[in-house]
Amino acid sequence: MNGIIHVRTVCLAIAAFAAAAALDAGEPAFIPSERILPGTTRLWVSIREPDAVRAGFNKTQIGKLLQDPAMQPFVKSFREQLRSSGRQRLKKLGLTLEDLEKIPAGELAIACVEPRKDVAAIVLLVDATDNERSLAALIEQLADRIGKQGGRRLPPVAATPELVAFELPADPADHSGKPEFAAFASRGSALVIGDDVSVVTEAFTRLSKGRPDSMESLPAFRPVMERTAKGLPAGRAAVRWYVDPLKYAGLMETVRNNRERALPRTGGKNKSAEDQRDRRVDVLLRNGFDCILGAGGHVVFDAGSNEVLHHSLVYAPPLPGREPFGTDRFNSSARMLRFPNTAAIDPPDWVPKDVARWTAFEWDMKTAFKNAEPIVDDMVGTPGAFDDIVVTLRDDTDGPQIEVERDLIAALGTRVVVLGDHVHPIDAEADRLLVAIEAKDAKLLAATIDKSMKSEPDMRRLEHGGHVIWELVEKDVSLPKLEVETPVGKVVHEEDGAGESRRGRRDRLREREERLLPHSAVTVAHGHLFIASHLDFLRKVIGTSAGADALASSADYKAVTAETRKLFPSRTALRAFGRTEETARPTYEAIKNGWMPSSKSLLGQMLNAMLADGKPGSVRKQRIDGSSLPEFDVVRKYFGTTGLSVESTEDGWFVGGVAVARSANGEPEVAQRAAGTSR
Repeated sequence: MNGIIHVRTVCLAIAAFAAAAALDAGEPAFIPSERILPGTTRLWVSIREPDAVRAGFNKTQIGKLLQDPAMQPFVKSFREQLRSSGRQRLKKLGLTLEDLEKIPAGELAIACVEPRKDVAAIVLLVDATDNERSLAALIEQLADRIGKQGGRRLPPVAATPELVAFELPADPADHSGKPEFAAFASRGSALVIGDDVSVVTEAFTRLSKGRPDSMESLPAFRPVMERTAKGLPAGRAAVRWYVDPLKYAGLMETVRNNRERALPRTGGKNKSAEDQRDRRVDVLLRNGFDCILGAGGHVVFDAGSNEVLHHSLVYAPPLPGREPFGTDRFNSSARMLRFPNTAAIDPPDWVPKDVARWTAFEWDMKTAFKNAEPIVDDMVGTPGAFDDIVVTLRDDTDGPQIEVERDLIAALGTRVVVLGDHVHPIDAEADRLLVAIEAKDAKLLAATIDKSMKSEPDMRRLEHGGHVIWELVEKDVSLPKLEVETPVGKVVHEEDGAGESRRGRRDRLREREERLLPHSAVTVAHGHLFIASHLDFLRKVIGTSAGADALASSADYKAVTAETRKLFPSRTALRAFGRTEETARPTYEAIKNGWMPSSKSLLGQMLNAMLADGKPGSVRKQRIDGSSLPEFDVVRKYFGTTGLSVESTEDGWFVGGVAVARSANGEPEVAQRAAGTSR
């Protein structure tokens, strides 16, 4: 089961939490799940009051969206797609979404556990207090369903007579040859179910007393849960979550790689270099990013003036003996994670009023540059690659001949702004992205950019509004493309028979950038370095001025900002604003029209990278049939605005955010309530 399956299962569980039933539960069937599950838990989602969460979720605009009659054909179709998917985990366990909607009255928890190295196991804990009769019926149904799927019931275990386990029939799509299992055990109003017999057995035997090496004992768990619980609305039920990000990512990557290696090979080929690749997460672990010990938080629906309120903490305390906010807080390239707090982060005058999303943050780029070498070398797969690139940029007679640290890094400030938008009609290439970096010395920066761009044959010089713009011209398809998918591979250069040249390494990194932003445009304007995905978006941004055309003047931005400043009244390292109507629409249209896999948006490219077969240029098959979705104009009323802020703390980064509904006249409801208008 790959990482996406696990993520999807968690999403299904959250949806089930929002639809679970039963009020006024009696004594819980088991102690809190964080005391039952082991310290090898990599991902965990839990809710202790399913009915309250369901009630709150149903009051949100997304809850109302899912109840809209126009959405019912898709909702029904989506459920059927989940049921019919051969790799859908709930189905293999004999469960349905309806089961999880009807049974829980107390806590419902789902977790991904690593009981043995590189083994990912799913386990659910269900508290059916005051609903024991339905639970007994469900247990009978589980055994019947799994048996009808071809499951072979295993002999009972004397030590745990309540345990029922099945070996599942082989999945035709799984070529690993490893057997799969489904197991469940119940006592009273407690049910434990999962796909690993040992994990289910262990959790079941710990229901009443827990275990000393539980996930609650992890160094990050208690600080994360305690910090993110503060400031939540009194009496509101919350969805809680926790993840060990690097261990979970590494586990999912290993599982996915193992599945790919098990696929049949044609032509009698031996294992390729792709089979022997490092996990991407190993690059992070080798370069100090194991400083991130955990992350988690609380999510509350219908939270007073907001539809959604969420608190999260990325727990990364300084290494022993290090200053909490010092440049050497972490080791190696993890020192790049330095985001200073500042008093004010607001949209500059040139941010257009109608953008879909705006994010701005502080980043110590000088410290980042000084510590980038280890991870760049590791990613490229060649010691000295970072230094070689820097030297090439300085000394190569065919290159820009710039001193990167002196001519570029020293000219930059600490503020980074990211804008997102799209154009109409919406298609696979509708998304627009722009990154702006504050210029400390705009004159030097402009000279450096001009010098650098002039040395690139595929950059075209334009002028717009008194600004010089450099646009990437699409390369002739007849030119040879440099293969970049295997970073450990060597490219022999005609000037250097010993391996890849300095310029070759630089070109290889540049090729990756061009694949991400194939139509990019660059300029220095308004005291910033602008890098845009498309020329039209860049022109729009640099042509915006203060006043009615700027984002800072819009009513929805002001309303959401007022809410986020309640969470962070003083200094922050990041602030963000988004209009979900605009941010969701490209993805909605892509799913509805079936071209999500070919989307050129960052989300589309990320999904394609994770879900495709890994071959350059390949496009995966879309997994969700969205043809029954209604036209977007029918449901756009359900999408509002969001705000988010991040504070750098002594032990990591605290994240707080809100989602605000939009009223019938299009204004933020929070602004209407502030003016005395009822909801």
